[in-house]
Amino acid sequence: MNGAGIGAILLAAGESRRMGYPKPLLKIGDETFIAHIAAEILQVIPRLVIVLGAHADRVRPAIPRDSRIVVLDNPAYARGQLSSLKVGLRFAIAEHARAVVVHLADHPRVAAETFRALVDAHDHLSQPIVIARYCGRRGHPALFGAEVFDELLNAPEDRGARVVVNADPARVAYLDVDDAGVVLDLDTPDDLFRAGLKPYS
Repeated sequence: MNGAGIGAILLAAGESRRMGYPKPLLKIGDETFIAHIAAEILQVIPRLVIVLGAHADRVRPAIPRDSRIVVLDNPAYARGQLSSLKVGLRFAIAEHARAVVVHLADHPRVAAETFRALVDAHDHLSQPIVIARYCGRRGHPALFGAEVFDELLNAPEDRGARVVVNADPARVAYLDVDDAGVVLDLDTPDDLFRAGLKPYS
């Protein structure tokens, strides 16, 4: 089935307090994180929802103008990442998505091939949750099938999506990929330096 009926949600609502600068606006090469990630996802998945929050007014102009992208605001972003996921998930449900791929704006080095592998894995496995893993470490992106949408919407926001992931290990598949980007979490200027990326100016 490839990407048909699957949506993507890119969470870009955080305050970036430890970075001291909006992480979606950091650069990988000549592109902002948010533009680069969007381009990789859209090679595989035909619909992308980007959820903004803390720095919405600054981040919004950096989002590519593309009819496949929908931008939503989460006024409750301070309640945590899951609150933003719920905003995107409600849109996906309205669009009758059979699954969503969830990714984070501070993981810019995930390749399109990884998103494609995640979608393919969901199509060939019976589990409703598929999580990318590199060298034994689980990371992002993750895919959630429609079977668990209600659980995600009802999950306590202070515990995050992990409460749904951990509820039943038998329904979780881990996709081992040769893509270190799935575990490259960039939270501080030192993280940028170690990853060989330019600091903000």
